[in-house]
Amino acid sequence: MGEYEDILRRLEAEAHHFPPPARAPGGRERLHIQKSSVCSRAYFVVVMAFFHLYIINIIALLLYVHYNTGSGEQDVPLESSVSAPGPMPEQQSPSSAERSPGLSFQLPRLEGIRVGHVQRVSLVPDRTHNMRTLSLKPLLFEIPGFLSVEESSVVMQLAQLKGLTHSSLLTAPDSQDEQLTQDELFSLLDLNQDGLLQREEILSLSHSTDGSWLSSYNLWKIHTGFETSPSGVLSLQEFKRVSGGVLQYGSAGQGSDGHAEVRQRSTHTRLYLGEGTHHLLKSIRNRVTRLTRLPSSLVDLSEPMEVVRYEQGGYSHAHHDSSLTNPDSSCAHTHLAANNSASTQVACRYLTVLLHLNSADGGGETSFPVADNRTYEEEVLGDLSQQYCDKGNLKVKPVAGTALLWYNHLSDGNGWVGELDEFSLHGDCLVTRGFKWTGRVWVNIDPDQQRQERYQRLVSWHPDEQSKNPEHGHMHQDL
Repeated sequence: MGEYEDILRRLEAEAHHFPPPARAPGGRERLHIQKSSVCSRAYFVVVMAFFHLYIINIIALLLYVHYNTGSGEQDVPLESSVSAPGPMPEQQSPSSAERSPGLSFQLPRLEGIRVGHVQRVSLVPDRTHNMRTLSLKPLLFEIPGFLSVEESSVVMQLAQLKGLTHSSLLTAPDSQDEQLTQDELFSLLDLNQDGLLQREEILSLSHSTDGSWLSSYNLWKIHTGFETSPSGVLSLQEFKRVSGGVLQYGSAGQGSDGHAEVRQRSTHTRLYLGEGTHHLLKSIRNRVTRLTRLPSSLVDLSEPMEVVRYEQGGYSHAHHDSSLTNPDSSCAHTHLAANNSASTQVACRYLTVLLHLNSADGGGETSFPVADNRTYEEEVLGDLSQQYCDKGNLKVKPVAGTALLWYNHLSDGNGWVGELDEFSLHGDCLVTRGFKWTGRVWVNIDPDQQRQERYQRLVSWHPDEQSKNPEHGHMHQDL
């Protein structure tokens, strides 16, 4: 018993050193737990570390979006020389899961984002250009400084050196006096001016506005002449033998959409942008390739650039550069490769790059009368000869070196050419003072992807294996 009493006395003595437990409302005891200052500091440090990491990640994400997505830049090789259809560059090629069956490559398309949006594009080494969205219907962009003032002047000189012809109406002339001689026709078809006609020169020019004097029968006769020529090319004498007595006026320049007869008061010529021509013209082709981000094979096989000069009083009526898709017609540039019986040939121009080569003193705006309209109602436009300039929703004043890019067709949703964008209607307003120079670069693509590929295989060639006559290859280098 003595041991138990000693234990009880010790417990009572120790109890005097602790305060009695606090009681919560209701009479229940509440225990006091001593907080650790060490744990509080560690918890605060961990929370602050995570908070700073979160802020840093947000800043890094914003910088990434600004310098990658917002810039709109995408590198395209300057001297790409692909001559047959194939996959796009690695950074542009869609994944195999995104491709439609049967398509060997797809058509990248620029994003407009919104009207007024500016994105940077790289067209030449060590320089960037600002590309501004002017319209979403049609998808239209403006690129100031696409050419320098000096480069624009050289293009105008080259056009004058080639020779300008009048074109008041882009259809077959009515009188025999206006028909071209075989020598004149040969000179126009000989795009690189080497004194010989290659197969690709005939095919590439057969659908141009100059091509209104070259019918399907002409094309067939000249095409058979290539097959019988041992060298695979035609001299002037061989061309006269093959085409003698068969030159007929055709409707290569006419479309089925009612907008093919483009009335205009101007003079024009066409400049070849391929190998063997002036280095500036090749540079323009490369810039168009980089700007559009299309495979170079499509740009290289498109029609030559058309240079147009509008005198005072000159204009062009509102029109579409391309044509409505029609099962009874075929694209002029792939007609021979189409191997069908379609009698009507139409222009198939996926997009247009319009170069303003000088700043007109008065008038001469490029007008898009229905740009960004909610609906397309042609009957509301009235007379398309002059009223479209007064009523036009969007007019772009010509400034030397500035380029306009717009899509003439919508996308089909599978990475290829879709329906004609009717909102791409445009025209050149009356020049009231001075004159106006423009250069028009079209990229021709057949809405039938298989026909386009067949055409590219047919006319694929390697410029290095063609004529390298220095007298013709760089005759304008000193301009």
